[in-house]
Amino acid sequence: MNARHDLPSQESLTPKTKVAFMSLDPTIHWIDTTAALDAACAKLGDAEALAVDTEFFRESTFHPVPALLQLSSGQDVYLIDPQALSATPALQRLLGEQGPLKLLHASSEDLEVIGNWAGVVMQPLIDTQLAQALLGEVPSMGYQRLVEHWTGDVLPKDETRSDWLTRPLSEAQARYAALDVIYLPGIWALQRQALEDLDRLAWLEEDCAALVAQAGRDVDSDSGWHRRHRQLWRLAARSIAAYQRLTIWREAEIRSRDMPRSWLVSDNVLFAIADAMPTNRYELAAVEGVKPPLVKREGDALLAIVREAAHLDGDRLPDVLPSPMSGPFKRRFKALKSQANSTAERLGVAPELLARRRDLEALVVADLERQPLPLPEGWRGELLAENFQRALSEIDAEAERN
Repeated sequence: MNARHDLPSQESLTPKTKVAFMSLDPTIHWIDTTAALDAACAKLGDAEALAVDTEFFRESTFHPVPALLQLSSGQDVYLIDPQALSATPALQRLLGEQGPLKLLHASSEDLEVIGNWAGVVMQPLIDTQLAQALLGEVPSMGYQRLVEHWTGDVLPKDETRSDWLTRPLSEAQARYAALDVIYLPGIWALQRQALEDLDRLAWLEEDCAALVAQAGRDVDSDSGWHRRHRQLWRLAARSIAAYQRLTIWREAEIRSRDMPRSWLVSDNVLFAIADAMPTNRYELAAVEGVKPPLVKREGDALLAIVREAAHLDGDRLPDVLPSPMSGPFKRRFKALKSQANSTAERLGVAPELLARRRDLEALVVADLERQPLPLPEGWRGELLAENFQRALSEIDAEAERN
């Protein structure tokens, strides 16, 4: 079914008036040959928008194992078997910037799967989960709820944890996979109109462009992995240096060994090692959470990293972070959060859509350390940057007076 141009606005879609504008029984094409794949790409190449989804397996690997690629322009659904096929140039063009607009819901993992398998970053791209958040809904609405919200249709959930690597797929699996894409073109038509009415379409396009820019995880980002730990402020400077180096090592190892992060060593165990700064295997084994197999397999590598941090010159050590429990930190964080909350309330969106907690904390840390403020940019900057800067300046001025 082609995308309709007379779809009702979001406001008119009350529970009593919602209608199913997509078929629950789409025509499904199974694609497991190169010829069939290229023929499908030719049919989809002229689409105004292309819905995309993936199924994959990741329980025992670092890199996702692609199991299925679903494509639809709102009519037929094409289920592509990446276990039987490699990505062809025609598919790469379709999914790349030469192809139509790609529609995905909660796209981050799909971008990774496609990037690894097809060797292409999907663009241009619209994430319908982000679109829904900008319309004032919950910031992470699931696909099934999205479909029910816009159409009233309730999708089956029985294949959510299905084994997508089995062949052939069951009829229920194929139908479930098809329903993951068949609705998106129509829903996007509704979302787009609603966003244009609110003058927020450019906001979504900016956020989706940022998703594309971040796709294909950069190994350089491993150097900042340690900042994710909520208790980093508890570590001394030398321990922070050790923890950063330990996480960089772990990220490189799990990528090269293709294993889940927790199978090697967790963040919390690395944090405990950095806090303890062990000098030998006996001290390493005494660290909470460290098991004998870890000492046996990785003990020498872990101790070498800790030793390197222990011998760093003082001018190479990172700054110690201020305690989020202190009065100065709390006052600044509360002021920033108040600004974000009031702006979010005025816009009718979730506060975390405007500013995540870690973004606010980074602003507080920079202000306390008299460093340049990492103020939000883009449309968020237009809404918040000046108010954030003013709020912090007022607190700083008050502290100087006292």
